[in-house]
Amino acid sequence: MKIGVFDSGIGGLTVVKSLLNHQLFEEIIYFGDTARVPYGIKDKNTIIRYAIEAVEFFKNFDIDLIIVACNTVSAYALEEMRENASCPVIGVVEAGILATVNSLDDKNSNILILGTKATINSRAYEDGLEKKGFNNLEAKATGLFVPIVEEEIYEGEILNATLSHYFCELKKPDAIILGCTHFPLISGPIEDYFCKESIVIHSGDAIVEYLEDRFEFTKKYENPTLKFFASENPDALKAVASKWLSL
Repeated sequence: MKIGVFDSGIGGLTVVKSLLNHQLFEEIIYFGDTARVPYGIKDKNTIIRYAIEAVEFFKNFDIDLIIVACNTVSAYALEEMRENASCPVIGVVEAGILATVNSLDDKNSNILILGTKATINSRAYEDGLEKKGFNNLEAKATGLFVPIVEEEIYEGEILNATLSHYFCELKKPDAIILGCTHFPLISGPIEDYFCKESIVIHSGDAIVEYLEDRFEFTKKYENPTLKFFASENPDALKAVASKWLSL
């Protein structure tokens, strides 16, 4: 299969890493809308318009499946993308909800949802989990984590101060949903803040779980073809991909 992975910028590379680790696809085409990132502060109509333009971009390739790595787009524009696409479109929010449900036996578990302002305001995770019977939910917009990760600050004083800023008044969660694809790169410090006592839901691993639940994969691809495209400065995207994916 040939798949397209769409993200508002570079964060979706963490989803690509999970896909590579599980060797599910023969070819992966990544498109990051780096000229217009971040999406997390934009209004719904703008997000939908950008998402439909991404579908049009993938029509230049013979794509079997589009994975929406951006949580904000998954929360606001998935149906519109499906209406305009000629192949299935799967988003990380529905995958994250499935992974959370599969990870927790107790419907009274305390779940902390982290994401950009737009993702949190959409209530996509909360609405989906409430339909599954989970009600002890706390959602927190943690947008400062995005530039911190993009500055490659994965530990230290700045990150620790930001963790304390966001989490100092929160009770210890049973599960933490990393509702932004940047956040897996600082999942260790987030886990450490809560004494490694919380289950962490990672968008990339959740997508793999979702795909394996719905499709039958009969072959592994050890050396898939990777192609990277960006709406601005594709060389910078490729440089990050080389570092994050250890290419």
